[in-house]
Amino acid sequence: MKFLKSHFALSRSQQNGIFLLVLLIIIFQVAIFSYDHFIPNPPGAETDPEVEAMLKSLDSIRSSEDTRKDTVYPFNPNFITDFKGYQLGLKVEEIDRLLAYRAEGKWVNSKEDFQKVTGVSDSLLNVIAPSFRFPEWTQNVRQQNIATRAEVTAIPVADLNAATAEDLVIVRGVGEVLSQRIVKYRKSIGGFLDVSQLKDVYGLSDETIGNIQKHFGIISKPDVSLKNINTIRENELAELPYFNETLARKVINFRNLHEGIRSFEELAQIDGFPSDKIDRIKLYLGLN
Repeated sequence: MKFLKSHFALSRSQQNGIFLLVLLIIIFQVAIFSYDHFIPNPPGAETDPEVEAMLKSLDSIRSSEDTRKDTVYPFNPNFITDFKGYQLGLKVEEIDRLLAYRAEGKWVNSKEDFQKVTGVSDSLLNVIAPSFRFPEWTQNVRQQNIATRAEVTAIPVADLNAATAEDLVIVRGVGEVLSQRIVKYRKSIGGFLDVSQLKDVYGLSDETIGNIQKHFGIISKPDVSLKNINTIRENELAELPYFNETLARKVINFRNLHEGIRSFEELAQIDGFPSDKIDRIKLYLGLN
């Protein structure tokens, strides 16, 4: 007890000094706490042009993201899948009606046809119909009143040389890749002279070519004159479909060696000659 008592045996001035020190420490701690929690915004921060520009940019990004969530991109309603129909808000039975209709080989060529087949409500049709995209030729047929509604549904024959890749996709067995490939090949030969030339498009089966012929034919032919194989020059022959410089040179050498070509069957003797394409080669070459 004497030991503890010695520590409290302070003079009045010493006691006042300790009290003042404790008071200053408390005031200092309160000041720090108040500064951390109640520090005011820097002057002019709310009106800083850079801050306002950044906030507007963030609002714009949020707005665009919200818009993209509800965006329906253009599509052909003939190719709606179960998942796509669910996204559009179609009922299960409405999707089933469309799929059953398409399984019969029939096509929807207008929003009216779509509603008639699926039975969707007017309110839903008004929402999704602006995104419908049909082949151009079906719209032309409707505008010109060439066929009745039943004939339009059956898809009349259109020009293969005027068809777009989007038009060709309607054919069973022709997807986006093959449709683009058909258009690209058609461009490389200057246009189809005969539907049989579809055999030269890589990936097209005989069945698919048959399906194409049900809907497309050669209506407008490219301006191509038949060349005489016995008089054509080598550079001209090399420019024709199915030929290149090497093959053209072989044909001319063969013609010179045999003093003329009397039948196309003779060309099979030439090494590397595409004998399986003679029927299409005859579209560009003759013997007289």
